[in-house]
Amino acid sequence: MSMRPARARRASTVVALTLGTALAIAGCSGDSEGPQPEQSSSQAGSQGGGNDGEASGGQDQNQVVAEVKGGDITLRVTSAVREEGGFVTLRGTVTNAGSDVWVAPGWQGDEAELADNQASMAGAKLVDKEGRKRYYILRDTEGRCLCTKFTLGVEAGKTADWYAQFPAPPEGNDEVDFQIADMPPATVSLSEG
Repeated sequence: MSMRPARARRASTVVALTLGTALAIAGCSGDSEGPQPEQSSSQAGSQGGGNDGEASGGQDQNQVVAEVKGGDITLRVTSAVREEGGFVTLRGTVTNAGSDVWVAPGWQGDEAELADNQASMAGAKLVDKEGRKRYYILRDTEGRCLCTKFTLGVEAGKTADWYAQFPAPPEGNDEVDFQIADMPPATVSLSEG
């Protein structure tokens, strides 16, 4: 019995989900106040290599919603948006102040299902303290997280952009904690997209 039709359907589903998510994110990132200034070359160069699967979304790099530090790593959240369709998108930056390349050790989580998400943010979660519920990162049908994967790591002294998507907590529960690996929790308030 051939598995090719099942694999082709799975591949089509992944492409459709990825395209749909990209279109939803692109549709939410427009600004009615006119064109945005382009990124300066220093910002563009500081993104670091190897961040595949990531959409820039026009986030404001200067706005910091939350910031936490763990060792040589500084994680900043620059936006936390409740999107149509029942999901939340967080965006931010991670800065490596160390002397070696950082490859997100332990950030992919320890679930067996996440084993193929090395060097990613697949282990991240949102905690809704009011609703007393934890939300795990969204995944496609192949188990890949809807998040940044730091394929080549983040070089010493560099900053890279990241994003992560989660199911949305109920309306009105807008203050959540973002948690990943051994970093301290970052309390963020969700805004409407």
